[in-house]
Formats: sequence, C-alpha cells, structure tokens
Amino acid sequence: QVQLVESGGGLVQPGGSLRLSCAASGSIFSIDAMGWYRQAPGKQRELVADITSGGSTNFADSVKGRFTISRDNAKDTVYLQMNSLKPEDTAVYYCNAGIRFLRWANVRNYWGEGTLVTVSS
Repeated sequence: QVQLVESGGGLVQPGGSLRLSCAASGSIFSIDAMGWYRQAPGKQRELVADITSGGSTNFADSVKGRFTISRDNAKDTVYLQMNSLKPEDTAVYYCNAGIRFLRWANVRNYWGEGTLVTVSS
C-alpha cells in the first residue's frame, strides 16, 4: 500500500521560514500531481499549492510570492518552502498525491498524516 509521510513542521516566529517534506513510499508506478493542503482550527481544509509531474505549479492567493513548491521525482518527494510566515499560516499541513500503482490502473488520491505549523511570537 502507498504511504505519504510529512516532516518539517514546528514553531516559528512571524517572518521566519520552514521547509516541509513529503515522501511517498510503497507500490508506486507513477505519481501525477502532488500538493499541500492546510487546515486551521475551525476552518475547512484548503489547497495551499500543487505541482504536476511536469513541474507546473499553482498557489493559493494567500501564499503566492511567499511559498514555493517543488518535487524530486527520483525520490517521490514533494517540498513546500514557506517564507515570510504569518500567524494566519498556523495550521496542520497535509500532503496529497495522485498515484498509480500499475501502468493501467486509475489514479488514486492519497493523504499524509499531517504536520503542525505554528507561527507565533
């Protein structure tokens, strides 16, 4: 079975930076899009950024210019570099990926366990 494992969350001051990583493992033939979502207390989960297998990226307006997303296809890993962090960025961040485990299989959506990012003085 496929697993996504995130790392890199923690406590950071406003204006600081964090880098999140998400590694996919298991039976994988190919990975299509990968992305990061976040959920703050009392709010719905929202898309932060995603990236296609070819490297095309998309960002939420609230993070555009501050966050970057990248991937290493050889390592089945996606990264989220978060700069100029604000208190409103505080949330649990979840990795998401569309994965095929066979050449002819449909793409299935997988979620990571989540990693907490807290931005506070």
